[in-house]
Amino acid sequence: MCGIVGYIGLQDTKEILLKGLEKLEYRGYDSAGIAVLNETGVQTFKGKGRIADLRSIVNFDEAATIGIGHTRWATHGVPNTTNAHPHVSASGRFTLVHNGVIENYEILKRDYLQGISFTSDTDTEVIVQLIELFANEGLTTEEAFRRTLQLVEGSYALALLDEQNKETIFVAKNKSPLLVGLGDSFNVVASDAMAMLQVTDQYVELMDKEMVFVKKDEVIIKNLAGHMISRAPYKAELDMSDIEKGTYPHYMLKEIDEQPLVIRKIIQKYQSEQGNLTIDHEIISAMNGADRIYVIAAGTSYHAGLVGKQFIEKLAKIPVEVHISSEFGYNMPMLSEKPLFIFISQSGETADSRAVLVQVKEMGYPAITITNVQGSTLSREADYTLLLHAGPEIAVASTKAYTAQLAVLAILAEVTAKSRGKQFDFSLVHELGIAANAMEVLCNEKEKFETIAREFLTVTRNAFFIGRGMDYYVGLEGALKLKEISYIQAEGFAGGELKHGTIALIEEGTPVIALATQAHVNLNIRGNIQEVAARGANTCIISMSGLESDEDTFIIPHVHELVTPLISVIPLQLISYYAALHRDCDVDKPRNLAKSVTVE
Repeated sequence: MCGIVGYIGLQDTKEILLKGLEKLEYRGYDSAGIAVLNETGVQTFKGKGRIADLRSIVNFDEAATIGIGHTRWATHGVPNTTNAHPHVSASGRFTLVHNGVIENYEILKRDYLQGISFTSDTDTEVIVQLIELFANEGLTTEEAFRRTLQLVEGSYALALLDEQNKETIFVAKNKSPLLVGLGDSFNVVASDAMAMLQVTDQYVELMDKEMVFVKKDEVIIKNLAGHMISRAPYKAELDMSDIEKGTYPHYMLKEIDEQPLVIRKIIQKYQSEQGNLTIDHEIISAMNGADRIYVIAAGTSYHAGLVGKQFIEKLAKIPVEVHISSEFGYNMPMLSEKPLFIFISQSGETADSRAVLVQVKEMGYPAITITNVQGSTLSREADYTLLLHAGPEIAVASTKAYTAQLAVLAILAEVTAKSRGKQFDFSLVHELGIAANAMEVLCNEKEKFETIAREFLTVTRNAFFIGRGMDYYVGLEGALKLKEISYIQAEGFAGGELKHGTIALIEEGTPVIALATQAHVNLNIRGNIQEVAARGANTCIISMSGLESDEDTFIIPHVHELVTPLISVIPLQLISYYAALHRDCDVDKPRNLAKSVTVE
């Protein structure tokens, strides 16, 4: 949910840390801080608000060549300066930043730390106080660190400074993502390679329950038993231009515009030299070996899974269930005899999904991860990975990752179907290409969508999205986009479900955004639109060419019915963007939200 950076080397670390934190702003946060260590000791700067606010209070006069930084998204304790990271031990010797949740922090506080005065409401402070407690009992910092890690339960990514050791950043990881970056006479720590791409593209993956001792010219990895571990670095395949806004006012708008390019790139990545779509034969064998597929996801990825269910069932004829990961992990349904699990996650770090994956692997079932991040936790721990190839997605509200998920799921469904002897009267490569062109057309209609947002959503406190079939699933995603960034209470409903209760909420002027892109239910959704219009709703109808009526607000280009979700979602993304803009909301960093949800 938050971000960590660290640097040890020859340069003054403060600007490096601040720039690193700025690259992690996309993850969502409500406070930030850095701590640096030099000959005079540790200096800590932190506070509620943005990195720009933090920068204004940092003292740049004294140089320091070792430091750690953090952006916090509040879990334990309200967002304020006191609860912001870094946290300091009672004597001031140890300074710590932490991502994750320590589940037994209250027990540890009761059993070990009753004589300690805590300054914050966080679970994190328990860790740094425990380390000092054990150090005061005569343990070395490494021993005190290890002893603490053996006691804590939950998820953590940690970076620790010891005022008595100016040559080392002490690092550890369990369930929360963390990397070590390698340089020439310097090394760095980061939650995401993107944060420190400014200084290095060489990174070492850390595994769960590992301790790392990061020095300027050496990185030592050990497990909690103290045994040394050797691991080769990898090159982070990121382009700095991909993570800059360029001429765009917001990342979200840039990422909406990138969607046609992403679809074309996916076609290229999954196309053979003969022009056919192809996927690793082991993945297709796993699909064919399953009697039922369970899609596990959250948020936008869950909505992509609902559409993906239609792709797989209609093309490959394999039954599919789609489950919310946070529910599935604690309320697992009766499984089929030969299940296959597909985990969908933009970041590949979604903690709720990872908790399910751990259970699935313990049960011996195969798993596929569909993700945008190669080497992410879900990717490493699943049996197989399908990459989205969408490039870095910075805005908290997902756009291009969603359409990339749809495209990859469609390709998976088609390749599986053909391996089972199915033949179709259309070419998915061709239809995805047409869809990419249609997406480009829609992205060039921004002024029309801004007008729609102004007309329907500027002053309202709520809105409804309705559709039938796949339009219903796209409507769910449209409602999520709107509520995420504009704070309008928005809900998506199956058109036919309105009269079973929800229509009681329709009153004069209530915005209802209706999708009408599915031929076989076009008349049905038209009837539902009339039902809400008769009760005073302000209806915005988005239809597809060939299915339009005179009263429709916007008509999208005609594409094959199977791929309509790829293009029908773009008007909803842009309407949400402009609604948020008109309401003076922070489009890229909406309140209370994080890009990568790394806590359960």
